[in-house]
Amino acid sequence: MGMFSWKEKTDASLQAGGVIGPDERLPWPQTAVMGVQHLIAMFGATVLAPILMGFDPNVAVLMSGIGTLIFFFMTGGKVPSYLGSSFAFIGVVIAASGYAGPGPNANLGVALGGIIACGALYFLIGLVVQAVGVGWIERFMPPVVTGSVVAVIGLNLAGIPIKNMAPTNFDAWMQAVTFVSVALVAVFTKGMVQRLLILMGLIVASVVYAVLTNGLGMGKPMDLSGIANAAWIGLPNFSAPVFQGNAMLLIAPVAIILVAENLGHIKAVTAMTGKNLDQYMGRAFMGDGVATMVAGSAGGTGVTTYAENIGVMAATKIYSTAVFLVAAIMAVVLGFSPKFGAVIQAIPLPVMGGVSIVVFGLIAIAGAKIWVENKVDFSDNKNLIVAAITLVLGTGDFTLKFGGFALGGIGTATFGAILLYALLNRKG
Repeated sequence: MGMFSWKEKTDASLQAGGVIGPDERLPWPQTAVMGVQHLIAMFGATVLAPILMGFDPNVAVLMSGIGTLIFFFMTGGKVPSYLGSSFAFIGVVIAASGYAGPGPNANLGVALGGIIACGALYFLIGLVVQAVGVGWIERFMPPVVTGSVVAVIGLNLAGIPIKNMAPTNFDAWMQAVTFVSVALVAVFTKGMVQRLLILMGLIVASVVYAVLTNGLGMGKPMDLSGIANAAWIGLPNFSAPVFQGNAMLLIAPVAIILVAENLGHIKAVTAMTGKNLDQYMGRAFMGDGVATMVAGSAGGTGVTTYAENIGVMAATKIYSTAVFLVAAIMAVVLGFSPKFGAVIQAIPLPVMGGVSIVVFGLIAIAGAKIWVENKVDFSDNKNLIVAAITLVLGTGDFTLKFGGFALGGIGTATFGAILLYALLNRKG
């Protein structure tokens, strides 16, 4: 089937326990609503990452949409993924630019030059994978390793909503209200409402939040003034890159982490859909690399395939690439519309945090699903030790420094799992 050819299926197939595969789609109105859900799933992290680095959030959102479109075309519309701001860049960008925050990053150009260098290295790695194949990846990353890495991605992110998105006790309770709302929608509803569990849970929790805060004064009220004051159409604050050797050497190695993330994501989608996407691995790396270079050239953050959206796919069983095409187009429109951006940013922080708890948890469970479906034998000490150490390295954010470069939890867990498995497998 062509890039824009999807077999249309109805919601009845989902009710029968089926899934919507990458080359299938629901009717366009339902596909569009699913696109909105994926847009919301990526928005919190895609906006938070640039704020932490002093980048313009609207540029980051715009580049996430453009990057997803690039990824879609370079993979032939076969790999369901959304590309958003990567947290792997935060430490090295702050180190390279000397950013102390808050507000705009005065040395943004230097960071952008390093991001472009990272994207170029990432693209070259993709070329090698495309030429050589993924057989060597299979040898180094069997199911026990890939399952552990995917689980770690969700567990490593768990601290973000719990530690950073609930500053008060009331906010913590609102996070609980949010994830319970999502759970109730997931279990007690049917049809399309159930497939929109993230979006519907978010709406219910936002209404509860407004009643408790704006109505009863129990917490920080929802502020809708930003929506009223924002323009419907406006250009983001684009920035030009500056190429400095030290910054490029510091930031470029992040490409290795992006490879690990992308690899884990594709393995997770393969496990969930039952469709082997390994043949698109090289093109996925190249697409992500080009998207990162394009983002860096305009003032955006480096991008990566987003675990948040994989969590949504796991919950909805809808893996249609048409959904991501819609979400990407919406993100591009959003990038040029401060009004729409203000609507999303008006979502209360603890509500977004509660949604994040659900999504990150679903990612971790997707890793466990890889173990179950591949019948990983944990009575074998090799598998047991690799999984045990990997989970703690990633969850605890174990960090190793190489000069000015810091390899954080996901990176150390990923490469630790690969190297440890290779070492222990020598006995076999």
